[in-house]
Amino acid sequence: MNDAELVSKAMERALALAERGRGRVEPNPMVGAVLLRDGDIVAEGYHEKCGEAHAEVNALADAKAKGIDPRGLTMCVTLEPCSHHGKTPPCAEALIDAGIGRVVIAMQDPYHEVAGRGIAMLRDAGIEVEVGIKEAEAQRLNEAFIKRVTNGLPWVIVKWAQTLDGKTATATGHSQWISNEASRDRVHQIRGRMDAVMVGVGTAITDNPSLTARPADTSHVLRTARRLVVDRSGRLPADAKMLLDNGPPVTVLKGDLREELKQLAGEGVTNILVEGGATLVGAMLQANLVDQLLVFTAPKLVGDAAALPAVQGLVCETMDDALELSLIDVERLGDDVLLDYRVNLPNNM
Repeated sequence: MNDAELVSKAMERALALAERGRGRVEPNPMVGAVLLRDGDIVAEGYHEKCGEAHAEVNALADAKAKGIDPRGLTMCVTLEPCSHHGKTPPCAEALIDAGIGRVVIAMQDPYHEVAGRGIAMLRDAGIEVEVGIKEAEAQRLNEAFIKRVTNGLPWVIVKWAQTLDGKTATATGHSQWISNEASRDRVHQIRGRMDAVMVGVGTAITDNPSLTARPADTSHVLRTARRLVVDRSGRLPADAKMLLDNGPPVTVLKGDLREELKQLAGEGVTNILVEGGATLVGAMLQANLVDQLLVFTAPKLVGDAAALPAVQGLVCETMDDALELSLIDVERLGDDVLLDYRVNLPNNM
């Protein structure tokens, strides 16, 4: 392989390493780094937990533990090395001090305290810098972080389970269970890496959910999600399960939802899982507050016009008015299918 192919393959490895930090590093971005010598990966690292060492420092530590001299070597990193003092020292300085000869970066850091400064520091120190290798993949990896630091809003994921004909409950409101056990466990896994889980007060009253993460494999619970209830009318019962179960904090959102989301982002909330119902989902879609849809589809048919849909309240008189989505991934869960969509791609990146 030539140099470009070797670097591309190394960056793929760095991206895979970065993914290991999902659910552990937020509100920080996920970052992976590998050290190359003659095209071979000789050391690697990733940002493992918020407040702890960054990927580049961990890769250098891995090299030291293996007795590898990093001077003159190439480092591939999925995000621009930081240039500021936060909870840890600047990674750009660590690379300079280590004598790294070349740094290949997937994408520039959009965070205002970095935003090209790390790249400038490296170049000013005489280090060769390349930017843009696997950039699209790096952006997808950290789409939630990018949204928060550029738009001041959390990444909003809406999830629902539906029958093949798009119903989330029968006309009587019965919905247990549309999806199979594997799908329901997958939802608990997703909750286990969220900063917050949100429902509308109607769902809180009807389903009386706990909104906690309870996967079969508890290792999937990587963080404790705040519980959010949108309730502008004060209808949440005092004996609601989530208020009495000694679980994660419950926050009732009473104001303008965009402003409430901005407040949450300012508190470090990077991602929110919205679990309905149809009125809340429709309102959030109409207000362009949704970034991602996770739709669990079961091989069942209800066939009743009065059965409940997943979304209500969108203004759509013709198909030209329909909200267009981009399908990103499909996952089979037994006979169920999980469809992963992005809304208004790429504007919500």
